[in-house]
Amino acid sequence: MPSTPHSLCDEEVFEKAYKEHIESLRNFMFYKCGDLDEAEDYAQEAFVRLWNNCEKVILGKVSGYLYTVANNIFLKAMLHKKVVLKYEQRPRAEKTSESPEFIMLEKEFLDKLQKAIADLPEGQREVFLLNRIDKKTYNEIAEMLGVSVKAIEKRMHKALLKLRKSIGPDI
Repeated sequence: MPSTPHSLCDEEVFEKAYKEHIESLRNFMFYKCGDLDEAEDYAQEAFVRLWNNCEKVILGKVSGYLYTVANNIFLKAMLHKKVVLKYEQRPRAEKTSESPEFIMLEKEFLDKLQKAIADLPEGQREVFLLNRIDKKTYNEIAEMLGVSVKAIEKRMHKALLKLRKSIGPDI
């Protein structure tokens, strides 16, 4: 990576930014999640993304970038935990009137659906889960993500097309 003396891609500049922001970013994430190890992970991941995008981030905007990225990482982790929790809390019948074949097909379908959702690009997956799991409207999602409602509609449309292609038209 080519770097100029005042670029984030310069290791000394990046290290200075790291030392300047790591503690407050970690504390911010700790206040959000309540777990110091998770907070450290979110902060570190934000710095990894900062390094990977060092050419695109303006030196004066480092703080805002880090907090936004860390918060987005946290929100996505919470979405994932929420999906897992909802799945685990599904009522499971001890005795069922469904045939073993039906139960097996249902499990295969759920596995296929989860894999298809996991394989969606990040933006499409995020919009799909916010809308279908959290029951957020397109307007609410657009406001949360700082994009237009049209962008949300397009992401959802693409997500549904990919899911239909992966799973079939029955979703």
